[in-house]
Amino acid sequence: MQYDTLTTDEADGIGLITLNRPEVMNALNKQMRAELTHALKDISARARVIVLTGAGRAFCSGQDLGDGGNAAQIDLERTLREEYEPMLRAIYDAPVPVIAAVNGTAAGAGANLALAADVVIATKSASFIQAFTRIGLIPDAGGTWFLPRQIGFARAMGAMLFADKVSAEQAASWGMIWDAVADEAFEASWRARAAALASGPTVAYANIRKALRQSLANPLDAQLALEAQLQAEAGKTRDFQEGVLAFLEKRPPNFEGR
Repeated sequence: MQYDTLTTDEADGIGLITLNRPEVMNALNKQMRAELTHALKDISARARVIVLTGAGRAFCSGQDLGDGGNAAQIDLERTLREEYEPMLRAIYDAPVPVIAAVNGTAAGAGANLALAADVVIATKSASFIQAFTRIGLIPDAGGTWFLPRQIGFARAMGAMLFADKVSAEQAASWGMIWDAVADEAFEASWRARAAALASGPTVAYANIRKALRQSLANPLDAQLALEAQLQAEAGKTRDFQEGVLAFLEKRPPNFEGR
């Protein structure tokens, strides 16, 4: 499918989605939110990993305040519930891992769009800004859920109250993102990570995501039971059989993703 606000590419199990409104730093308008939700659901049905990145000098500058006329008249609750929530759920509920390759500024809802991914790899020149209080709003797009779980309550509170710019290197040291990579090595780095996931044991990856997320709410007994259940599922896959055989034969495994 052709999109007006995105470009997509699928090759070697990697589904690449690029936010493509560089003239407004890839700000999220109504059309982009709808297209991104569709693209995520569509591509995740075929790809073994999804990469989300931005065109130009920014990853995503957040809500397009010029979209739909007077920003003060936007029905924020409706927009969040009907447009942002499905987009974020399409990332969170994707059947395959999602990498956010943050190529530049990620601000407001754009920062939280990145943080919804399973892994964030950023160029060292990138930054993350919870910019909402600068216009009299609270963080949304899942930020109040994702950020304290990633960096702790105190740092999340400070980042949201002060709306300070957090460099990619600082974000990596805080545990907000997986890695901050030199600009010249950025694309090679995320492509290598995506290729590794695309050739890996897909069912195991899906079950890791499920187990880690449920661990945030589960008591120990419930988590141990969940581990046993998910491990039983992984143990029935061809990839488990192949992994054991490859280990015994001292060769790299050839995982099929099932």
